[in-house]
Amino acid sequence: MSSENNSNTVTEEPLHCPGPESEDAGTGDACNSCNYQQTCSSNNNLPKVEDPDIQLIKDNLSNIKNKILVLSGKGGVGKSTFSTLLAFLLSSDPDLNIGLLDLDITGPSIPKMIGTMSDTSNAQLHMTSNGLIPNYVQDNLATISIQYLLPNIDDAIIWKSAKKETMIKKFLKDTLWSDLDFLIIDTPPGTSDEHILINKLLNKTQSVTGAILITTPQEVSLNDVRKEINFCQKVGIKIMGLVENMAGFVCKNCNRKTDIFKATTGGGESLCKEFNIPYWGKVPLDPRLGVCCDQGESFVDLYPESEATLCLVDIVENLMDQCEL
Repeated sequence: MSSENNSNTVTEEPLHCPGPESEDAGTGDACNSCNYQQTCSSNNNLPKVEDPDIQLIKDNLSNIKNKILVLSGKGGVGKSTFSTLLAFLLSSDPDLNIGLLDLDITGPSIPKMIGTMSDTSNAQLHMTSNGLIPNYVQDNLATISIQYLLPNIDDAIIWKSAKKETMIKKFLKDTLWSDLDFLIIDTPPGTSDEHILINKLLNKTQSVTGAILITTPQEVSLNDVRKEINFCQKVGIKIMGLVENMAGFVCKNCNRKTDIFKATTGGGESLCKEFNIPYWGKVPLDPRLGVCCDQGESFVDLYPESEATLCLVDIVENLMDQCEL
């Protein structure tokens, strides 16, 4: 049956949702097929009221020089691992102050990787009359995560979007960060509520410095990263660079390199050429890295001469160049 005779066929894909707070709410291309078109159109006629949390967030983040989003289109590509390695490596410079924000509300993994959570116990946030005191891994590296607020380490977070939004706002406006050179924001996979909210809040206060995209070499990962690139372009997030994670395994005994995840279509480097974004290189697989994450140890401190660490050093140099540090 041809598409012309099939009434269920959508001949043209709608564009992305403009959002209920947008001036185009209820009138955008995507709104014509949306069940909430009438609601958004009605809300758009109401007077706009500025969110009172915006000014609080702006004031609280005014002492942070660079806010870096770590994004991936899918799970399992090592995004949280990379965020942790980046925080450890940046904080190895005693002149830099680093914050690490775990924005994955339903699947927080940063506390385990950073060493503030064991199999049986979990660090807790100290709440004062002035705000939340983050957990300090070392003098110049502070972290915050929903995990620190759970009474039991295995408790599940079963929240709708509104409650997630409240918690993310609390992290941004109530956390007592010191003067930071970098705030690394580890996000969940995809392009969902958390991503839209963090971008909206930071752009209304102090814009996001940029995003680092994480992928693995195989096409199934690259397809999802293409969606992430599209998301960044639509919401105006600068893509600072793309990192190809788990790119090859080098045997420590014979030094032979094996591509565990084969780049059947050219991998991350080809993708960067396709979209004209900076390619920041490959980080190879290293079994010792998984052990360090499980034990909450700094891989870059324990294995400074490893190929993975050397690749990460190059990535940090690219980051510092773009941030003019």
